[in-house]
Amino acid sequence: PLIGRDTVNTMPLATLQAFNDHGKVEADTVIKDVDQARAQLARLSQVGIDLEKVCAELTEQGLDLFSKALDGLLHAISARAAAQTFAKKAQLRESLGRRKEDAAAGLDAVREKKIGARLWARDTALWGAKNVAKTRLGWLDATKFGKDHAAELATFAREAAQKFRHCVLLGMGGSSLAPEVFARVLGKREGGLDLRVLDSTAPDAVRAATRGFELRKTLFLVSSKSGTTTEVDAFYRYFRGQVNDGANFAAITDPGTPLQKRAEQDRFWRTFLNPPDVGGRYSALSYFGLVPASLLGLDLNGLIEQAGKVALASHARVPLQENLALRIGGIAAGLAKKGADKLTFLFSKSLAPLGGWLEQLVAESTGKQGRGIVPVDGEPPGTKDAYGNDRLFVSLSLASEAHDMSHLAEAGHPLLQWKLATPAEIAGEFLRWEIATAAMGAVLEIDPFDEPNVAESKDKTKSLLSAGTLPPQEPVLRSQGLALFASADHAQVLRKAAGTLGSAAAASPAGWIAAHLALADPGNYVALQLYLPPEGDLRQSFQDVQGGIRDATKLACTVGFGPRFLHSTGQLHKGGPNTGLFLQVTSDGGEDLQIPGTPYSFGTLFAAQARGDLEVLQAHGRRALRVHVEDGDAGKVVAALREAVGLLPNGGHH
Repeated sequence: PLIGRDTVNTMPLATLQAFNDHGKVEADTVIKDVDQARAQLARLSQVGIDLEKVCAELTEQGLDLFSKALDGLLHAISARAAAQTFAKKAQLRESLGRRKEDAAAGLDAVREKKIGARLWARDTALWGAKNVAKTRLGWLDATKFGKDHAAELATFAREAAQKFRHCVLLGMGGSSLAPEVFARVLGKREGGLDLRVLDSTAPDAVRAATRGFELRKTLFLVSSKSGTTTEVDAFYRYFRGQVNDGANFAAITDPGTPLQKRAEQDRFWRTFLNPPDVGGRYSALSYFGLVPASLLGLDLNGLIEQAGKVALASHARVPLQENLALRIGGIAAGLAKKGADKLTFLFSKSLAPLGGWLEQLVAESTGKQGRGIVPVDGEPPGTKDAYGNDRLFVSLSLASEAHDMSHLAEAGHPLLQWKLATPAEIAGEFLRWEIATAAMGAVLEIDPFDEPNVAESKDKTKSLLSAGTLPPQEPVLRSQGLALFASADHAQVLRKAAGTLGSAAAASPAGWIAAHLALADPGNYVALQLYLPPEGDLRQSFQDVQGGIRDATKLACTVGFGPRFLHSTGQLHKGGPNTGLFLQVTSDGGEDLQIPGTPYSFGTLFAAQARGDLEVLQAHGRRALRVHVEDGDAGKVVAALREAVGLLPNGGHH
């Protein structure tokens, strides 16, 4: 090569390797045969080579490569700095206890599959040959999207505040859960609107959505990615009947959906068209989350900045040792493969609402092909001996809160624990968990972006509704204001098992419920599916029952209100491992309301959703029992459940 004294010769790696292989070093080559070289250069122009132009191009390309390399280097440094700053500030603690080896296997898979680099490079082969990821990775651009639209949304929110005082968001699943987190964790700021989320078809819940609101001062935000969601269509028809003015409605949907057309025809005030390559449960930092956040009066730039910090700390250039998002994904999937598949959220009171959003993300992304991770949200914390050997705990709280779960780690349970400095940092948690969940999918070898079994319950509900009313069903037991329903086979099993608990139990709902719970094997879980109006007192009662079932049986217990859980954990219930014991609780949901323009009412829709889902669970061979409250007093089910827990022989199998 050209070598001169006191000069440094830089060369690309390929040239360096070639020189290393067969080059030889000669001194002062740059000052040898100079005259001959000049003559050769002079002749270049005669054969049509413009040396100045070539040099200019090479210089430009060289500088571009150098600057890209420098940018990459600086990005890698700032990404590692972000990850290390976070770990220190958040007091990040990882105790894997008796699950150390399972976690290591999951983390090895993250390394071997190069999940970090391939995720950010949008290499969709990461999730197998057939997947929908090609049209589902837009959420990786969340911070850019937020920055691009923050000013537009701030203007929109100011205009909304001049016209309206209240907002009711009509949405299900991915369209409702992130807005609910913003509303419940961060709340309304000065100049913001009172925001309520409606995601229940119970007539009482529909009525309660606008209770105390002045309708003409209320903005109805109709939110649906597909633009065809049954519940959202029903909500819109009902409230359009109450407020017949398109100026009180705004829509968030994908381009080209029936909802976009409806918004044009019915003269909505505003329509936001979301990028179509963002899946519902990954849409927290798109229009679906940011429009409601702006209406609450939240500082969008601050939220996006938090997400940006997490994007940086989760980047492929941050080594796995320091990359929390990828570690969560690897650890959770590694443990799930070895039976510890109950991902249990122990969040402090101020951050607890995040659990509902996370539950959908994890359950609907991982629960398919007989595999899956079961998120456990809202279960009251128990003593170290209250749990089976199938848990991974995640403890999240604000730095200012006393919230220490280390007794679980000391007992050998795996625990991930960190703290947020401010509630606004939840925006970063959205992105962190989306990355973690995409990684879980890759390690479990499933597609985290589809939901193959969700349509089954919807289709079953639609076929039941086509008649307008539901055919009557015969209960297997009717007593104490409760009616019990089960498939013929399951009823036979329960009748026999309840009989072994004594003659009183054989004839009581509590006895049958106890018999149902006693079917559990270690590592199973109990899912309470509540088709009841989701009221605060009721939530608390069922949360107590959730803890009681866990304490008596050591089983994880989940609680979901229908129909909202159909859009969240429903996929896992039907497509995940057959380890669930399902207890469906139904009621009439209050005095009925007609849905304008359809042959059915909210009460019928509510009942059809419950019945449709139960039939699909049974078709999948799931163990399911339905308890119907005949007079609407849900307290009777709570009492029967408490009694059932007391009947379990020495607290279940264990």
